[in-house]
Amino acid sequence: MGSRKKQMADALKESKKQVAFAKLNNCPTSPRKMRLVADLVRGKQIDKALNILKFSPKEASNRLEKLLLSAIANWQAKNEDASIEDAELFIQEIRVDSGSMLKRIRPAPQGRAHRIRKRSNHVTLVLGANNNTESN
Repeated sequence: MGSRKKQMADALKESKKQVAFAKLNNCPTSPRKMRLVADLVRGKQIDKALNILKFSPKEASNRLEKLLLSAIANWQAKNEDASIEDAELFIQEIRVDSGSMLKRIRPAPQGRAHRIRKRSNHVTLVLGANNNTESN
């Protein structure tokens, strides 16, 4: 039983090596605007995703590009001996969740006040590697 547990632990450790992630917390962009850009790159290869983000006119694309570069650097730190080209990295998961909301008040006509909600978001980006031929 002990050796089987060790094999399972080694397999889990090897599968975790193939995955790297990066998080962006409290980004001052509304989640709806960020999801528009995140949907463009979901499931794409990293070189295609970087090109899409580089030439996208949306402001959120700059932040996502920086996050993707961070995730790539995290993957390189985990796999120092492997090369990025051989790994065929792709965006396995990208999730945009709403963050904290700053509530402000704007004066309105006739003594009223309207509430302004300044939204923020959290982005989680997970990279996966396509070269899992040795595990099959």
